[in-house]
Amino acid sequence: MGNLIYAINLTLDGCCDHTRFRPEEDGFEYHINLLQSVDTLVFGRKTYQLMVPYWPDVLKDPSATTADIEFARAFESTRKIVFSRTLESTEDQNTHIVRGDLREEMLKLKQGGARNILAGGVDLPSQLIELGLVDEFRFLIAPTLAGAGRRLLNSASLPANLHLKLVESTPFKSGWIALRYLKQ
Repeated sequence: MGNLIYAINLTLDGCCDHTRFRPEEDGFEYHINLLQSVDTLVFGRKTYQLMVPYWPDVLKDPSATTADIEFARAFESTRKIVFSRTLESTEDQNTHIVRGDLREEMLKLKQGGARNILAGGVDLPSQLIELGLVDEFRFLIAPTLAGAGRRLLNSASLPANLHLKLVESTPFKSGWIALRYLKQ
């Protein structure tokens, strides 16, 4: 059965608003390695529309950094599934829209031979956590206090005391730290 991983960048005060901070190059390397380890990316419509056309456009930008280009290549080459009732079409052949029941569709995906599935964003992963479908959590923590901005899991109805086990902690020279937890 496939492993559903939720990964997100956060500040020390829980902000996950991508406009408030950006990973350093070592953080991008972490995400590139993570992307290369998964078969499928899953998003809700809002996150998908933030990621596309942004990352495909990076590949056409002569001023893009090496880290940005590597991330964009890994992103482009990975199969993507967008859960949406309103999105009518996608930008590429490697992306599919799913309109069915979230729980049923994710269980099919997990049982369908995918090795690792990566969920991105906030709203869809919150629903996946509520449904008990997330197996692994990866938080890339910025050495920053944002003070304002969207917070992780603010609108989620989590089960009481969702216990996680820390299995890996990786500090980076930039001051960022990657934390990897498994659901107990």
